[in-house]
Amino acid sequence: GHSREARWSRAGRLGAAWRSLESLSYCQLLRRPVRTPPISAMLSALARPASAALRRSFSTSAQNNAKVAVLGASGGIGQPLSLLLKNSPLVSRLTLYDIAHTPGVAADLSHIETRATVKGYLGPEQLPDCLKGCDVVVIPAGVPRKPGMTRDDLFNTNATIVATLTAACAQHCPEAMICIIANPVNSTIPITAEVFKKHGVYNPSKIFGVTTLDIVRANTFVAELKGLDPARVSVPVIGGHAGKTIIPLVSQCTPKVDFPQDQLTPLIGRIQEAGTEVVKAKAGAGRRPGGPRLLEAEPKTREGPARSGSFSKPHVRLLDKQPPGQRAARLAGGRGVVFEVSRANCVPSAGSATLSMAYAGARFVFSLVDAMNGKEGVVECSFVKSQETDCPYFSTPLLLGKKGIEKNLGIGKISPFEEKMIAEAIPELKASIKKGEEFVKNMK
Repeated sequence: GHSREARWSRAGRLGAAWRSLESLSYCQLLRRPVRTPPISAMLSALARPASAALRRSFSTSAQNNAKVAVLGASGGIGQPLSLLLKNSPLVSRLTLYDIAHTPGVAADLSHIETRATVKGYLGPEQLPDCLKGCDVVVIPAGVPRKPGMTRDDLFNTNATIVATLTAACAQHCPEAMICIIANPVNSTIPITAEVFKKHGVYNPSKIFGVTTLDIVRANTFVAELKGLDPARVSVPVIGGHAGKTIIPLVSQCTPKVDFPQDQLTPLIGRIQEAGTEVVKAKAGAGRRPGGPRLLEAEPKTREGPARSGSFSKPHVRLLDKQPPGQRAARLAGGRGVVFEVSRANCVPSAGSATLSMAYAGARFVFSLVDAMNGKEGVVECSFVKSQETDCPYFSTPLLLGKKGIEKNLGIGKISPFEEKMIAEAIPELKASIKKGEEFVKNMK
């Protein structure tokens, strides 16, 4: 018989191996690349059984050492995104930045039994240290959408945030891959490009607008309607990342699917307005029957409304019975900022898509890091500098490589209905792009 110590040792090793298997299979799921018809033959030739992919992931190669920064890590997207990144064997160092709470978020994540080291950085003075040596920077920072708001309504606040953060990236990690989640992406990507140009370090192959959530939603909704496994459905989504600029190419879906027009039109509409679907659902969930209402306060200074600069929108929650006009001090990236709380300026606690966006953001980062590590045939759609249309920026399937975009795979063969959607999206896209470019030109 074996000694008790030997049996415990063996059990411990088996347990660790099983935990690794669970973690790795989850990461493999997140890293599933988009397959598009123009290169479907190449991708199928490169595809390997899942079991082989899992076996390869057990060995930590020297390449699986990505240093990733998340800017806006304390927010609704930032926290679950950081959790997914911490869970990946591809990431060796995770640095988290925000204007509040990052030391606590980092401490919490650091207890997870995966190899990535985690450190939190707080406030503008610590941002340079957060960025130094990074291979990938993901920016979910910004204020979320509320009911009735469009992504464009976020422009004034989020434009300032993105310009500030990307200027720091241009200075402290100019060679890193920059992944922008902050909305409106149709404007924040042109802002990022113009900021990098100002600093003389612009490389269009390394700046990505993360539109992956549109693809994830398209895959899910098509699978629901056809009774398919969503993990095996792949719908390219091109154009932009707002409303009618989101153009799902259902005609290029893998596996091939057909919808009559009276089903296709509402399907496209649901994919385009899926973000609003979540915003409305969360707005309705702010109160339980008979319970107190959660209230969200708008930031103000003693002189008036607060200037933009909050990376993860702070909020103060109060019960209904508390008197209107009550003030509560809260640190919000500057001295003298207070929150004036009253029934007049409070709404039920609400927000935009956070968990699905974190999943989509992680999926894109894993694909990007895979390609940087030399994996071939990695394809994702992203909003980037483009010559595929007369729009200077446009989302299409991209073949990713060690240095970012290896090849833009273009739009491919599409239906007349999809051609019409592109034509209708171009004017709005051009206006959003111009708005972003003008913002940087007018910056002091």
